[in-house]
Amino acid sequence: MSLDFILGPCVIESEAMTLSIAENLKTIADKCQVNVTFKASFDKANRTSISSFRGPGIEKGLNILSKVKKETGLPILTDIHQVSEVAPCAEVVDIIQIPAFLCRQTDILVAAGQSRCAVNIKKGQFLSPYDMVHAVNKVRSVSSNPIFVTERGSSHGYNDLVVDYRSIQIMKETCQCPVVMDVTHAVQQPGSNNGSTGGKREFVPALAKAAVAVGADVLFLETYPNPDVAPSDGPNAWPLGKLEQLINDLMIIKEAVGSIKETI
Repeated sequence: MSLDFILGPCVIESEAMTLSIAENLKTIADKCQVNVTFKASFDKANRTSISSFRGPGIEKGLNILSKVKKETGLPILTDIHQVSEVAPCAEVVDIIQIPAFLCRQTDILVAAGQSRCAVNIKKGQFLSPYDMVHAVNKVRSVSSNPIFVTERGSSHGYNDLVVDYRSIQIMKETCQCPVVMDVTHAVQQPGSNNGSTGGKREFVPALAKAAVAVGADVLFLETYPNPDVAPSDGPNAWPLGKLEQLINDLMIIKEAVGSIKETI
């Protein structure tokens, strides 16, 4: 039984840093014998503060992602925020991601579906897992390409998120597509850090292990060499140096879950 991974920094900081992280992830993927898709954003349009770092923009960002793909061979995922970004992204990336805040935006979903790419739709923090089938059907109405749906926690009060692990089973059954668990965004504390998003990265292993145990098909983790100085989402990012051990632990759980299922 396979367990795939979506890994990378929150945002493209520079070409050198992005390529360095990607090369490390390629090495880890080969050592752990897992499938890894590289993830990075060229523009984070939904930052808390107007002064927050957003990234290099679409032209420079896609050029960097193209180099990552060429030099590592890893598939590429990036997110979009408007319809006009679909066509240029589709020339470079393999998976177009719909951010959680935009998961109900019909024009964006349809445009992504009309591209050649797979589409990953992140469940909004405000949305029931049962409602995600409608987002999926918008993409399916124009596409037979692969679709993924992503659990990333639900709003709990003003500055916290909580994960209802029933969502993974519910979306598997209702959406009829692979379910991703976005572990690092699920430990965010939105807007809690005086104009930026905080987070509790110490809970990443627990949430990841629980997601594997209940049947997530893909794990999404943002990672950075030193998360404490990351330009975006550092408080919830997992340290790159600790990633290999975490993946090995998760694969042990995945194998155990598979053995249990085979005996039922």
